[in-house]
Amino acid sequence: QVQLVESGGGAVQAGGSLRLSCVASGSIFSTTAMGWYRQAPGKQRELVANIITDGGSTNYADSVKGRFTISRDMAKNTVYLQMNSLKPEDTAVYFCNARVRGTWGDINYWGKGTLVTVSS
Repeated sequence: QVQLVESGGGAVQAGGSLRLSCVASGSIFSTTAMGWYRQAPGKQRELVANIITDGGSTNYADSVKGRFTISRDMAKNTVYLQMNSLKPEDTAVYFCNARVRGTWGDINYWGKGTLVTVSS
């Protein structure tokens, strides 16, 4: 089991910045990737960014490239999402995700989510 606790959401005006944090605990030694997803009202959950455990490569949704940066502090078991130049369309609940290698395949763990609201 992996537990994920997000923090850092809030309300901000367009053009502003926020930094999300996600602290992981539990059986994290088999984590293959960690990342952030978001879900806006009436829409499906989508990948925002993730970072691969081995090597640290990153992936971003096209809509956030150049504005968001994902990073990690392995000593603190924490993943961050720095969000700059926020737009109203970034408004969503942001979920931390950990992908863990299980016996029969990957298992996804999720945090409870943190709300980001961007006003125009």
